[in-house]
Amino acid sequence: MAAMALLSSLLPVLRNYYIALKVILQQLLCRSFTLPDLPRQDGKVAFVTGGSRGIGYYTAKHLAKHGMHVIIAGNNEADGNEAVRRIQQETLNEKVEFLFCDLASMKSIRNCVQNFKAKNIGLHVLINNAGVMLVPESKTEDGFETHFGLNFLGHFLLTNLLLDTMRKSGTPYFNTRVVTVSSATHFNGELNFDDLQTSHSYSSHGAYSQSKLALVLFTYYLQHQLTAEGCYVTANSVDPGVVNTDLYQHVSWPGRFVKWMTGWLFLKTAEEGAFTSIYASISPDLEGIGGCYLYNGQRIKSADVTYNTEVQKRLWAESCKMAVLPALT
Repeated sequence: MAAMALLSSLLPVLRNYYIALKVILQQLLCRSFTLPDLPRQDGKVAFVTGGSRGIGYYTAKHLAKHGMHVIIAGNNEADGNEAVRRIQQETLNEKVEFLFCDLASMKSIRNCVQNFKAKNIGLHVLINNAGVMLVPESKTEDGFETHFGLNFLGHFLLTNLLLDTMRKSGTPYFNTRVVTVSSATHFNGELNFDDLQTSHSYSSHGAYSQSKLALVLFTYYLQHQLTAEGCYVTANSVDPGVVNTDLYQHVSWPGRFVKWMTGWLFLKTAEEGAFTSIYASISPDLEGIGGCYLYNGQRIKSADVTYNTEVQKRLWAESCKMAVLPALT
């Protein structure tokens, strides 16, 4: 029994490191993706979670540079206000602001949406970017496993609460866009509907992979619903690659040491990691196109299970219960 428990805890770790090494090798051998010239987005509004640091910061910065009114949502007001100041200074765009939003708290998410809607502005791009990785076993304010609750369920609730504004903002000539940041680790993810909170045998690697898998399933089923409604909103998922950011703070010390020594050579910079999110947000190439998984600016195939409509639908139904949202009819 002890050997089986050890094996079950080691497998997610080995799978994730295998995927990471595979992606790093691809990054080394393949030409890196660079942003094409993208059109100005004056008058459009973007909402970026986790926009104070890392990939989110550069995503917000580039969107502001293209003329968008950018809302940075995060759980650290000091970091958020500093990010706003820097982006305003570097882009000469004053329409950048911070809203407090703790994705580990459904109350905070609902308050954030209420504060956003009080501004009476449209919403043209929602980027579900924030996340945690490999944190020790813990729970959100509402009692959900942290990876599942913050990375996935928080964005599930946020997106659903903002969809009415996005529906009103979309037109036949300009679809509004939901862009959700996943990861190649979703290929290793497994959804156990009997234990979505991984309470029986916790693995931070397994929990992280599950949350990233859930985000892709969510994206595809959201697009299915949007298409059925005939509204002018699209949903896509993006994979930034293996990126040198602060997300690795919970990796073991040998892993952090190796990253410190070699990250500059093998990993993408945070700005490079943001390129596919930016491309998915405003590229004319994706106008009216949803239900895609994008890596390095290209549409690629995601894990086989992500195309299973029954799994998508069941996850959506379970998530509605947990987030206290109306169930599908």
